[in-house]
Amino acid sequence: MVTLVLALPLLTAGRTFAAEVKPMPKLDTFNYAVGTQTIGAKYQFTKEPRIVETAKAILDMGSNAIKFSMGKGQAKKAAADLEINSLMELARDDPAHRQILDMPFAYYIIWAYPFGGASWSKPLSSEDRAKEYKEMYEFAVYLLKNYNGTGKSFYLGHWEGDWYLHANYDPNADVPESKIQGMIEWLTVRQKAVDDANKRTEHHDVAVYNYAEANLVKIGIEGKKCMTNDVIPKVNLDFVSYSSYDTQHSPTELKAALDYIESKLQPKTGIPGKRVFIGEYGFPSCNVSPEEQDKRSRQVMRTGLEWGCPFVLYWEMYNNEVDKDGKQRGFWLINDKNEKQPVYHSHQRLYKQAKQYVADFKKHNGRVPTFDEYRKAAVEWLR
Repeated sequence: MVTLVLALPLLTAGRTFAAEVKPMPKLDTFNYAVGTQTIGAKYQFTKEPRIVETAKAILDMGSNAIKFSMGKGQAKKAAADLEINSLMELARDDPAHRQILDMPFAYYIIWAYPFGGASWSKPLSSEDRAKEYKEMYEFAVYLLKNYNGTGKSFYLGHWEGDWYLHANYDPNADVPESKIQGMIEWLTVRQKAVDDANKRTEHHDVAVYNYAEANLVKIGIEGKKCMTNDVIPKVNLDFVSYSSYDTQHSPTELKAALDYIESKLQPKTGIPGKRVFIGEYGFPSCNVSPEEQDKRSRQVMRTGLEWGCPFVLYWEMYNNEVDKDGKQRGFWLINDKNEKQPVYHSHQRLYKQAKQYVADFKKHNGRVPTFDEYRKAAVEWLR
């Protein structure tokens, strides 16, 4: 366990928050669990910023959840006359990110990388620890204050943590203890920043959480070094995301992996339900037909919902991977010809059924369904 003694940072003086965002109706903040993401899309069809175009496409499909990335790379794409030096400034000052955060999404899953972020390749220096804490804390406070009362929830995390530990994308690579300790300290700082922001910021009907992501869970079950075995048990995390490509082909293996991750989580009060979600899964069209892509994806959705995942996130709205010969690999819901794929329509149908189900349930029962009641119904629709 890492002990942190850090000064309480202040938000930049003289700067204002965004205009007030209206509270979302309760029916619009129900968690439908199934969703998608937009990170590094390789094409677009409008003149809007790519992240805005894809966010609108996700909304148009019917989803109230979105996953995207925030960090220095995204700041470089912001308006040229802006000076953006932190996650909070990116959220507050960049028109594209401001627009997405103000959109009627209820759930935001964000890869949050501080501009002065620490390296996880070795134990953190006191300076790195302070920088990481300050920027994560200020970002969390901004979200809590600016979206207070809106019904929005924000999950701040990172990309596949096992590839930070295992060099050269090699699951058999040796994992130095220094890297493991560095990741533990890095995640502990981030979790403390979010915890402190929640404790010290007056807020209601808005939530900010911290999560870590694992992606080599199968080797963890075999007893090898990985995020799940060596990092996650040492940090009091809010949530864990599972990038599930190593088990997504088998419902039995996928559920076993989710169980295994859950067994490594420290208990945490105040968060109901399961705390492990599927942050990535996908079947590129370079390997399967559009129909098979849809069939396999619905199987993962069913499996995640049966297990109780709070999110099951498809990779992704527009494809982000291109082969050396320029061919799109096909991790998509809408392809590079602007054609909606069968798996897109499966998502769209689910949202339509889900929204009608929740509305009818409330009308007849005087309350919205519980998540467990909803997910059992959704599993049947996806068959």
